[in-house]
Amino acid sequence: MAIKIIVKDPDPVLREKAVTVTKFNSNLHKLLDDMADTMYDAEGVGLAAPQIGILKRVVVMDCGDEHGGLIEMVNPEVIASSGEQTGPEGCLSIPGLRGDVSRPMKVKAKAQDRNGNEIFVEGTELLARCIMHEIDHLNGVLFTDLALKTYTGEEEEDSN
Repeated sequence: MAIKIIVKDPDPVLREKAVTVTKFNSNLHKLLDDMADTMYDAEGVGLAAPQIGILKRVVVMDCGDEHGGLIEMVNPEVIASSGEQTGPEGCLSIPGLRGDVSRPMKVKAKAQDRNGNEIFVEGTELLARCIMHEIDHLNGVLFTDLALKTYTGEEEEDSN
């Protein structure tokens, strides 16, 4: 397992569409392990493969034990969503910037696990936001494309 370098905006890889994973083997397992290590090291709650320069449809997330701990999704797609929430988001690829983004309140995604088995991941609030954010990365979309407003951490602190 290894910690990878997180690609930063405006690197063009972040704007490309990731390709579908077709081989479920030890290389994919290593990628998932490395992505989890990288996410935890960066103190993030989600990471998509394009964020480490790999254009594959692979994401890892961990929104805390109350949301199931580490979640790995290969080839994820949203199959249902409902409601709406607006709240702050940040991104490991855009350090120091946050933005208010409207997302569904509830999301259901279909994906595959590291062995190619079909899985379903359902989430509300933070987990729903994370699912959408990470799938956006797989399609070359950054939260700043959707933000109603953006701000730095300092501005947020000054406004309190």
